[in-house]
Amino acid sequence: MTVVPGKAVPRGRFPHVKVAGGFAYVSGTSSRLPDNTIAGAAVDELGTTTLDIRVQTRAVLENIRDILASVGAGLEDLVSVTSYLVSMNDFGGYNEVYGEFFDETGPARTTVAVHQLPHPQLLIEIQAVAAIPQRS
Repeated sequence: MTVVPGKAVPRGRFPHVKVAGGFAYVSGTSSRLPDNTIAGAAVDELGTTTLDIRVQTRAVLENIRDILASVGAGLEDLVSVTSYLVSMNDFGGYNEVYGEFFDETGPARTTVAVHQLPHPQLLIEIQAVAAIPQRS
């Protein structure tokens, strides 16, 4: 399974996840929801946009959890993640939520700042690699 039912459809011709050599390679994942709204992004009646890195980070990790579940893996199987932040000013909030999911025994991690992501309301995207557990 490459595109996971119930998740936001990729905005291009690529899978949510690719399995090869006992690993699950998760494509860059955002907080976009199946209805194409973005968790952690709100626009009020005057058009003022509010973006919340904590809500977006939590939603990204939950999306990755669901994508991994589709191939028989979980967050505990992650070996590496690369996080892309539009602003390093969001690092504190991102790091706080990340710490709710992982500790020092979690996956290796790299966090970088990028100029922009595919939607102006996205503050974060995470790409991940998991080892698929061997079932006996």
